[in-house]
Amino acid sequence: MGELGARLACGELSAVELTRAVIERTRAVEPQVRAFNSRDEEDALAQAARSDARRAAGQVLGPLDGIPIGLKDVIAVRDQPLTASSRMLANFVSPYDATVAERLKNAGAVLWGRLNLDEFAMGSSTENSATQTTHNPWDLTRVPGGSSGGSAAAVAAGEAIAALGSDTGGSIRQPAALCGVVGLKPSYGLVSRYGLIAFASSLDQIGPFTRSVEDAALLLQAIAGHDERDSTSFKTAIPDYRAALFGAGETLGQRSPASSGGAANAALAPAGALCAGRRLGVPKEYFGEGIDPEVAAAVEAAIAFYREQGCEIVEVSLPHTRYCLDVYYVLATAEASSNLARYDGIRYGHRAQGARDIIDLYFKSRAEGFGEEVKRRIILGTYVLSSGYYDAYYLRAQKVRRLVTQDFLKAYEQVDALITPTVPAPAFEIGAKADPLALYLCDIYTIGANLAGLPAISLPCGFTSSGLPIGLQLIGQAFAEADLLKIAHAYESAHDWCRRRPAL
Repeated sequence: MGELGARLACGELSAVELTRAVIERTRAVEPQVRAFNSRDEEDALAQAARSDARRAAGQVLGPLDGIPIGLKDVIAVRDQPLTASSRMLANFVSPYDATVAERLKNAGAVLWGRLNLDEFAMGSSTENSATQTTHNPWDLTRVPGGSSGGSAAAVAAGEAIAALGSDTGGSIRQPAALCGVVGLKPSYGLVSRYGLIAFASSLDQIGPFTRSVEDAALLLQAIAGHDERDSTSFKTAIPDYRAALFGAGETLGQRSPASSGGAANAALAPAGALCAGRRLGVPKEYFGEGIDPEVAAAVEAAIAFYREQGCEIVEVSLPHTRYCLDVYYVLATAEASSNLARYDGIRYGHRAQGARDIIDLYFKSRAEGFGEEVKRRIILGTYVLSSGYYDAYYLRAQKVRRLVTQDFLKAYEQVDALITPTVPAPAFEIGAKADPLALYLCDIYTIGANLAGLPAISLPCGFTSSGLPIGLQLIGQAFAEADLLKIAHAYESAHDWCRRRPAL
């Protein structure tokens, strides 16, 4: 994205040419990948033409001006479909822009397409979509992960230069790992959720999918910041994330002196020098049974790299990790059952035909509109919120969530960030995990960051012997995205994993 921005700036490339190239690429590979629910080529080209006109007039809006960026189909874009990959919203068109969409437009980005997901973001494989199953560009017989599988697959396949997704329990980082791209979940409250179709409101966060850490920094810069329309939005200063990658300025958690060269002299300094002196924690609970040997080996190699660059590697313990999955599926389903109550077939959404009365209409509309996984989570969430079980499940889960958060805070007394696998295994074959519980386990390493509201990033750290991507996860301190991105960039700069492309 940064390279394309430079080519646009010097006139070597126009926004219309770039957008047309992305459209042609999408036409060529979309029948195989199936990443999009919908796309508006005419509108994208019109946006690109306006970008070229601004550039000709010397009114460029920033580094994203003219860059085609896809959006997960739970993020509202005015006058575009907003379906959440559900029959419930099959014909719904958004009447307004989400804050992130508004900010991307203000940055001049070309908003390109509505990307597939597990219905209402409930799933880990994009197999729960009511529209289609997205395929992993690295192996079309395998899943791209979920719930933001369409966003990850589109970026990996070159159907979008970058994309936005949402992360409730790993829905950005897990598909990023399985598709070999970079996925960032920001701190809870850093990016506005206004205009995001809610799954679990205390866990959801919008974040970027990109080809590189630098691109993730650029995209985060455009969408981060306080929003009065979101009551959970946090007021905090937004640093220059891109400059921080190269040691310019002071960042949270930084132990080594800032680089005197800054971004302009980044090429003069070894990548490892940018993270030397840091202390990285390795949670022992994340390297137990169930992790694929090739995944473990790739992550261990990444840990060894950081050690060689002067980082101190410290084993830490997050003792309540074993409860994360249970806590997550109590809290997330409880919030989902509440959030989805609005889809009743009366105010908006799918309305069943032939109902006898208002109660029959309500039941039929929801039965026809929601898929099986969504129904399963609504039922579970309603159960844990019921008067007889609220204290035993929901209230207790909230208490354990606090213990999980305290585990992270205690670990950060010793270290600057944590380093873990993103997922325990590479992408599995489509249909291989029909059991919902097997799918839930895919998020075992990512859920903790959501429960604690912490920023976390997944970046490629290798490939299996069969050519499938492996992801490395770094978990940072709250609102220390600049620090987290800098540590990730140090690894990426010394490896070529992010520059590899699937052979579509």
